[in-house]
Amino acid sequence: MPPPYKGFRFPPEVIAHAVWLYHRFPLPFRDVEELLFERGITVSYEAVRLWCERFGPECAARLRRRQPRPGDKWHLGEVFLKINGKMRYLWRAIDQDGNVLDILVTGKRDTAAARRFFRKLLKGTGTVPRVIVTDRLRSYGVAHHQVMPLVEHRSSKYLNNRAENSHLPTRQRKYAMQGFRRAGPAQRFLTAFSRICPHFRPRLYTAPDYRTKMTNRFTVWHQITGAARMAMTG
Repeated sequence: MPPPYKGFRFPPEVIAHAVWLYHRFPLPFRDVEELLFERGITVSYEAVRLWCERFGPECAARLRRRQPRPGDKWHLGEVFLKINGKMRYLWRAIDQDGNVLDILVTGKRDTAAARRFFRKLLKGTGTVPRVIVTDRLRSYGVAHHQVMPLVEHRSSKYLNNRAENSHLPTRQRKYAMQGFRRAGPAQRFLTAFSRICPHFRPRLYTAPDYRTKMTNRFTVWHQITGAARMAMTG
């Protein structure tokens, strides 16, 4: 079932397109408003913000349910995130194929935060990895023994470049948005962003394979947003 659009005067394909633009590219709401206006769609940037806040997390959840079973090797990393002048921490986990498994924004970078992230990962994925790869933050080691002691833990400064590289789109987006103001909205946006944006950034393929891959991914996007069904009915 697509998201409920009752009460919104614009059709699903317009709303879905705005949500896609905002989460796929480093655009502020006013730029999305301008791109829609160029297509003959007059809508305020506040309406775009409402659509993204309302439908972004729901679309991300639907994409997550369609994501293949995670690989058995997880890379975990954390990055500093300044929110309203205060230092916060963004934890991220990906599998060996680069699929984002989950993220978490916390106020501290300690064992309790690492333990919370581990439990969130296990609950969200519904599976246990064969091995986890982290940097040398001690909190990982303690949380590992407490939450998943039977899982192999590899800790090295150099093994975890994959997790560090996965933070790059978030850094770019944070710069374009001129930072985040509150932890709660930051968590909600980054959760949606970490699902929607990678969905449209497949790994490198030959040009024909890339186009096929993107066609399939847009088909999935239209299915979960209901835009394709609206387009077919006129």
